[in-house]
Amino acid sequence: MMKKLVIGLFALLPTLSMAAGPSVPLMEANNDLTDKASLQRGAKLFMNYCLGCHQMQYQRYERTFRDIGIPTEIGQETLIFDGSKVGSHIKNSMAKDDAAKWFGAAPPDLTLISRVKSPDYIYTYLKSFYKDESRPFGVNNVVFPLVGMPHVLQELQGLPTPITEEVEEHGHTVTKVVGTETDGTGEMSVDEYDQAARDLTNFLAYVGEPSRLESEALGIKVIGFLVIFFILAFFLKKEYWRDVH
Repeated sequence: MMKKLVIGLFALLPTLSMAAGPSVPLMEANNDLTDKASLQRGAKLFMNYCLGCHQMQYQRYERTFRDIGIPTEIGQETLIFDGSKVGSHIKNSMAKDDAAKWFGAAPPDLTLISRVKSPDYIYTYLKSFYKDESRPFGVNNVVFPLVGMPHVLQELQGLPTPITEEVEEHGHTVTKVVGTETDGTGEMSVDEYDQAARDLTNFLAYVGEPSRLESEALGIKVIGFLVIFFILAFFLKKEYWRDVH
């Protein structure tokens, strides 16, 4: 019995480490799955900046276009770049071995990233890249130190510089990155990039649970039915008991 308990605890360690989350405060994404314009902008950002490395192998183009209000013909023409059929899963052609060689590890599939990490984590991550010439791609990330990917939205945001402060850790004073400051070289203003990061986060949150809005709508209908049924049952009960008395 004790042996099984120890094995179970060791099996849970990876899950517990992920559940611990980042050591820095997360910004609120405030994503809205009912905002189809935001979802459409997020889809455009993902297809143009993320799909080259990250797949969504459990999500289909056609389902995506239908859910977020993009006509199939327009989606096929403007958001499918490799000739894939509209009914195909959202994949790229990057070989895993090549990706591992270039980035140190194959870029993860992002279909469920919002459920694994949370929209707040994704939004903060997208806003937390900063210049670090010691890293292979010249950037680091506040919430994901030593990140192994480039800042793919750099042309939109620019290349932020780190904000540091001296902190005490284990009896020693160390310099820690606590935030970033935009350098103004991006194509977007600070507010525009914030919105772009929210749009991309919103899209990833939708992909993580594409049937969520349908489930919530169905839940509301079920609750409404139960309320009406309860009212009818209540008056029916009063009618029966009136005859008894």
